[in-house]
Amino acid sequence: MKTLSLRGYDQLRALQSLLREVTYDRNTALRIFIASRHSTTPQARREFWLEFSWLDQEYRVAVRRLAQFCADHGDSATSVR
Repeated sequence: MKTLSLRGYDQLRALQSLLREVTYDRNTALRIFIASRHSTTPQARREFWLEFSWLDQEYRVAVRRLAQFCADHGDSATSVR
């Protein structure tokens, strides 16, 4: 089993960090959107929905990048300490 190089490990940490960040932002936007369903105007709900949609796309890109990294590095990406 091959381990990641220092550069590979740094890339993995950066991808994981980005995913955590966009996950937090996406989840916050979703909670705001859900809370706004009965308490705001239709226009405001639309704005909250658009914000969530944008953050959801960022989340999906971050997940795809991390998955691609893992696919490219095989077992070495899972053997990091």
